[in-house]
Amino acid sequence: MVQQRKSFILELLAILWFLLYMLPFALVLINSSKPSLLIIMDPISLPENPSQLIENIQTVLTSPNVRYPSSFFSSVVITVLSVGFLLLISSMAAWVLVRTKTKLSGILFMMFVAAMVIPFQSVMFPLVSWFHTIEVATGLVHTPFRLLQNYTGIILAYLGFGAPMSIFLFHGFIKGIPLELEEAATIDGCSKPVTFFRIIFPILKPITITVMILNGIWIWNDFLLPLLILGAGNPVQTLPLAVARFVGSFVKKWDLILTATMMTMLPAIIIFLFLQKYIIKGMVDGSVKG
Repeated sequence: MVQQRKSFILELLAILWFLLYMLPFALVLINSSKPSLLIIMDPISLPENPSQLIENIQTVLTSPNVRYPSSFFSSVVITVLSVGFLLLISSMAAWVLVRTKTKLSGILFMMFVAAMVIPFQSVMFPLVSWFHTIEVATGLVHTPFRLLQNYTGIILAYLGFGAPMSIFLFHGFIKGIPLELEEAATIDGCSKPVTFFRIIFPILKPITITVMILNGIWIWNDFLLPLLILGAGNPVQTLPLAVARFVGSFVKKWDLILTATMMTMLPAIIIFLFLQKYIIKGMVDGSVKG
């Protein structure tokens, strides 16, 4: 009886916690179907005209000031390339650090772990200044590969800021993979790249999906780094920057802001729901193995 009562209380707390976290999403969804004036007057009321949501979506998609379709394309390109490079480079780096038993590899791994606690705000302005200096010194300012206001710089920045956590997660998972698998591959004549991509990388599927989701959601929703590197008025802008264009100095279009926010959240939520089972598995395996 006591155990059942404890289970009931825990389940009730879990439900209340779930409702607390879902409340902001519910408010965004409800207010996306209302005009701006009604949102200001009564933000928690149900929409009177649900078709208002379709009108708001059409306005967001056709707004020339925001350019939502091109912003969506830029977000997809930046997220896919950044996450792809992170998965490839971090997994290879973690594998080398695990299998190389030297003091240098231990020091390098500790440096990556230490980088996880450095606040972004302390390096954001030096990063922009450094990118500008490199552009001027190398003559990249007038090329398609310039670092500021272009895809190249934002992808490199995400690679640098996302690598420490990604390497840490891959490192913990790889320690649990038996070394005998790699020794057998070496005896069979496999080179190091073949051993990694044919044997090790397929085993990393749970932690790979975990790293992909964590970094993908972060990059997709990030606002500050794109604002610093891409700029607010640049043709290349991400969805969070596009949403911010609905906020003016004197007028805030709350109906369009919330509609655009909902449209921005949906892809990340859908991907998360389909792949959420791999997150816990990858996190647990990466933290306890080895």
